[in-house]
Amino acid sequence: MKILSSTHVFFTKAILIIFISASSFTSWASSILIPMDDAQKNHLKSYGLAYWALEREVEIKWLLNYRGGGFLMDYYPDIEKECKIREVSYQVLADVQAATILRQIESPESNTTAIQLIKAPKIVVYSPKNKLPWDDAVTLVLTYAEIPYDLIYDEEVLSGVLPTYDWLHLHHEDFTGQYGKFWANYRNAQWYKDDVNENEAVARKFGFSKVSQLKLAVAKKIRDFVAGGGYLFAMCSAPDSFDISLAAEGVDICEKMYDGDPMDPNAQEKLDFSKTFAFTNFNIVTNPMEYRKSDIDIDPRLHLSNKNNDFFTLFEFSAKWDPIPTMLTQNHERVIHGFMGQTTAFDKTKVKPEVIILGESPQFSNVRYLHGEYGKGTFTFYAGHDPEDHQHFVGDPPTDLNLYPNSSGYRLILNNVLFPAAKKEKQKT
Repeated sequence: MKILSSTHVFFTKAILIIFISASSFTSWASSILIPMDDAQKNHLKSYGLAYWALEREVEIKWLLNYRGGGFLMDYYPDIEKECKIREVSYQVLADVQAATILRQIESPESNTTAIQLIKAPKIVVYSPKNKLPWDDAVTLVLTYAEIPYDLIYDEEVLSGVLPTYDWLHLHHEDFTGQYGKFWANYRNAQWYKDDVNENEAVARKFGFSKVSQLKLAVAKKIRDFVAGGGYLFAMCSAPDSFDISLAAEGVDICEKMYDGDPMDPNAQEKLDFSKTFAFTNFNIVTNPMEYRKSDIDIDPRLHLSNKNNDFFTLFEFSAKWDPIPTMLTQNHERVIHGFMGQTTAFDKTKVKPEVIILGESPQFSNVRYLHGEYGKGTFTFYAGHDPEDHQHFVGDPPTDLNLYPNSSGYRLILNNVLFPAAKKEKQKT
């Protein structure tokens, strides 16, 4: 019989213990939790991590109202590695821990639920190809979070590409053909002249005599995209100008400096609010010297003079009965610092009754964030230009999101990016 030395026996046991521990870790480390409460050191990149996992066919449970809307997924070493690379906070959980969390979440007494995310949505941003002196908060945060997207504009929309995408974003856009009503202050600026020339050239290419007709055709394509089941997210001047364009179909609401002839003197009476998504009974603003396009947008001076008191509050919804608005309002903060834009806030009296208000400014009684359905699809409108810049001027440099990795205002954008990934039957209210 061979006698092993005591040293040999010690190392043999040590190796056996290490092997058993490693094997146990493989079975113990069954889930990864990405917390989205104050424990998360980079909320924005956490969404990118979730999107990255969905691209690799890893299903995710979005834990609504649990730890700020955390993400729970099966454990894979590559996911843990990616969390470390992106500096996203995470926890490795055993089977029993994950099961306990899910039982707690589905308890009837708790305003929480788990939504299954199953597929990374294909994302597209509607943005002009010519360089304009402003940035787009959505493209900023998509880039920062490392979420891929395509860029299209009028020609691609009219060619019929929208149905190939799941989620469409509109930002600093004017669908009324008034070039953002920048004429008063910037008509002599080269960027403004270039923008006019570019839009007029595209209008002629597609057989339209006016840019307003081109933009209406684009707006109707977007409307049809949503009606067919698409997800629309719009910020700043896009929401109200989109609805104004639809309501003004066949009506000239542009003054002479925009399209070469006077507007219809009876334009206001001819508006058809049944064609709009979110707004009704609004009055168009025809004065070219006034920045607003309609009274959907509240007077921005109200927010400008109350900068230190400018905030809005997210409403709380029933996670089990109203999962869609609950998804869209997931956050580690319920009170969000306000921010201005070409459209700063929506007049509450102009919002259609069937539209869900997600966030409003109680001190000003106006709406900052809303959601609704159109046909088989949905739309979400978010007022303001940049969630981390209270007053963003034309020509200002883009916000550096490395300075705001926990931005609650930017989180609302990314909630909308992941929303289309949810399993359809779990979205029903």
